Amino acid sequence: MKFVIVFVALFALAYAAPAGEVQILKSDSDVGPENFQYAWETSDGQAAQAEGHLNNVGSENESLAVKGSYRFIGDDGVTYEVQYIADENGFQPQGAHLPVA
Repeated sequence: MKFVIVFVALFALAYAAPAGEVQILKSDSDVGPENFQYAWETSDGQAAQAEGHLNNVGSENESLAVKGSYRFIGDDGVTYEVQYIADENGFQPQGAHLPVA
């Protein structure tokens, strides 16, 4: 399942890439039965990294907890970075450009 998530994320990046020659500068991943981590970076300023693990393994309350970040350059030329936690409490992003509740 985690491999599928990583694969889909990389596929989405490739599909959304602008026309032109974008080079992959870094691409690392390690997927285990109860955890994963990945990191990638491209020559156009995009990057992402995340690590996750299963909580309450083997119980009916098993859940996935992920901590990571991603970075991209917007159409306005500004670099945006989001750091996030995704766990049983939902997706919790933080970034200088995001409003705070």
